Amino acid sequence: MTITSTRIEVRKLAGALGAEIAGVDLARPLDNETFAEIHRAFLDNLVVCFRDQHLTPDQHKEFGRRFGSLNVHPYAPALEGHPEVMTIFKEKEDTANFGGGWHSDMTFLEKPVLGSMLYARDVPPWGGDTMFLNMYSAYEALSDGMKAMLGGLRAVHSANKQYGVDGSEAALLNEQRTMRPKTSTDARKEVTHPVVRTHPETGRKCLFVNRAFVERFDGWTKQESQPLLRWLHGHYTRPEFTCRLHWEENTLTFWDNRCTQHYALNDYHGFRREMHRVTIDGERVF
Repeated sequence: MTITSTRIEVRKLAGALGAEIAGVDLARPLDNETFAEIHRAFLDNLVVCFRDQHLTPDQHKEFGRRFGSLNVHPYAPALEGHPEVMTIFKEKEDTANFGGGWHSDMTFLEKPVLGSMLYARDVPPWGGDTMFLNMYSAYEALSDGMKAMLGGLRAVHSANKQYGVDGSEAALLNEQRTMRPKTSTDARKEVTHPVVRTHPETGRKCLFVNRAFVERFDGWTKQESQPLLRWLHGHYTRPEFTCRLHWEENTLTFWDNRCTQHYALNDYHGFRREMHRVTIDGERVF
C-alpha cells in the first residue's frame, strides 16, 4: 500500500508497523513542510526507512538534529571525529553480533532515548535483516486485569548485562578493537521506569520493558520478577506484532525507541556488516 502525501510517498512494510519513505533526499536540507510529513509518517508507522541515501556523517547528524539533541553512547565505539555517530560492525571472522536479541536502545538512561537512525555502510549479500516490534499493539492486546496490574509497576533498568564487566561478547569485542575500554562497574547503575509508559507525542500507552536492560520490578526480587518478565517477553514478541526490514547499502532506518523493540539477525557468517547510528536524546519517563 502506498500513501502519497504532498511531498513524500509512504509505503507500508507490514500490518503491525514499518514503512518506506520515497521522494526525499536526506543529503539536502529539508523544508519544514517535508519534515512535518516525515515526522507524521514516523509517528504513524514507528519505523521508517529511506533507500538509496548518500550521506556524510555530518548530513546524518543534521537529519538527526531535526528531531532533537544527539546522544553520545557511554560505552559503544564512535566514528573518529564524530562522537555522536556510533559504529556497529561485524567482521567476517566474528561469530557474535551487536544487538542480537530483542531490546530497546539505552533504556538504562534516566532519560531513555527518543529514537535511533541506523545507516547501512556495508551489508552482506544476504542476511543481516532487522526485526522490529510494536509495543503499542503488545499493550493493547493485554487483558484489562493485566493492564491494571502492570500500570502500577516500575521496572529496574541497568546497562550491566550488556556493558558491565560481564557484558555481551559483541560489546566486549568492540571495546577491544577500538581500544576504548568502557565496560566497568559504572554500568551497574540502576534507574526505574514505568512498565507501561504514555508516549509523549501520540498519547498512546505501550509496554516499556525489554530483556536486555530490565533487571527486575522495583520492590521485587529478581526471583519474584522472572516469571512475569518471561511471560511479558513471550507476549510482546508474538509474530503479529512484528515486521522485518531488509537492508540495502545506503539505507537509513529511523525507529521510535519509545514504543518499539528491535533485533539484529545474525545469519550472515563469513561476511562483513558495518552500520552507523545516530541516536536522539529523549526525556524522563513518568
